[in-house]
Amino acid sequence: MRVLVIGSGAREHALLLSLAADPAVTALAAAPGNAGTATVAEHPGLAEPSSGPAVVDLARRWRADLVVVGPEAPLVAGVGDALREAGIPCFGPSAAAARIEGSKAFAKDVMTAAGVPTAHAEVVDTPARLDAVLERFGPPWVVKDDGLAAGKGVLVTAEYDDARAHAMALLEAGHPVLFESFLDGPEVSLFCCVDGTDVVALLPAQDAKRLGDGDAGPNTGGMGAYAPLPWAPEGLVDDVVARIVRPVAAEMARRGTPFSGLLYAGLALTSSGPQVIEFNARFGDPETQVVLALLRSSLSSLLLATATGRLGAEPAPQWSDGYAVTVVVAAEGYPGRIRTGETITGADGDGVLHAGTRRRDDGAVVSSGGRVLSVVGTGATLEEARTDAYRRVDAVHLPAGHARTDIALAAVEGRIAVP
Repeated sequence: MRVLVIGSGAREHALLLSLAADPAVTALAAAPGNAGTATVAEHPGLAEPSSGPAVVDLARRWRADLVVVGPEAPLVAGVGDALREAGIPCFGPSAAAARIEGSKAFAKDVMTAAGVPTAHAEVVDTPARLDAVLERFGPPWVVKDDGLAAGKGVLVTAEYDDARAHAMALLEAGHPVLFESFLDGPEVSLFCCVDGTDVVALLPAQDAKRLGDGDAGPNTGGMGAYAPLPWAPEGLVDDVVARIVRPVAAEMARRGTPFSGLLYAGLALTSSGPQVIEFNARFGDPETQVVLALLRSSLSSLLLATATGRLGAEPAPQWSDGYAVTVVVAAEGYPGRIRTGETITGADGDGVLHAGTRRRDDGAVVSSGGRVLSVVGTGATLEEARTDAYRRVDAVHLPAGHARTDIALAAVEGRIAVP
């Protein structure tokens, strides 16, 4: 099987590494890719990853048997539709189905119709309504950009002035604002392959969204993750699939926009049970890095079965014993104005997945984005996996780079409890 992966982050590097280890895969390409993906896949070149015609043209020229779309923006732009119309199997939903990530208000409407537990929410699209809605919510306030924001459009704060300022900034940029009631309890990321009707869940993971240790600082696209979850209640995955994922898939199909691809449920395990924080329409980053590090069965078979509506006949995924931890190494200034072009050493080590990197003409690997690397460690216990990850981080040097030092620490120390 010839597999083309669209994207350029550590998520795509993780997908490519898993596919490279799959005996069914005979050729791999990444478009546009990065300095790390070039070691495992061809780079045929793609100037516009969100252009359906451009992706279709590349898939035809490269003779792809399957196209895997990593990021959300191409999916929301309709790249999946263009590929399917051209008769090319695509792992990734249609633009209509990807609205479950592209519009939080749309996702809320789907959840309400499906009877899925989630936070109460209101959309504000004019400053005239802002103060009245602020009075009805919080503290703490949960203020979200209604559209795509790469995981950085959310503010959770106990400060009224900060909540109002964030909402006003979004409104002034022309973005509707979603206010939600705050959900207590630890968060869980659950990836589910969905082919319109059938659902196959992967391992649950937890990511660290805040910039600094102790969950301090602003939200980011994710500073680290670990899987599986030693503190998760027994039967959690089956419960979430039955009460949340299957009803949402059924509601999407009822609307004439069946979901085919990766449905990512971001959950809070509250005192009244699991509730949905958000849905994404693709593999999450950095959770993909730890989930796929533990996958031992064929990834290409699972993705192709999803893309072609044969998921019900696919064997259940097989997993390694033990745990995986990933730590994100970020550029100076991230998630704000970043510093790029810094030479990275140690970036070719085992477990080092590239995100914001490129290779200079002289062969040096330099930074080109905010989240520069994801460093993955594994172990028989979560503590061993965490130790392995930070040992690998210590071997990497990015001038002025930074990483959290406490990824998975609360779980190792038994400080996470489900209310």
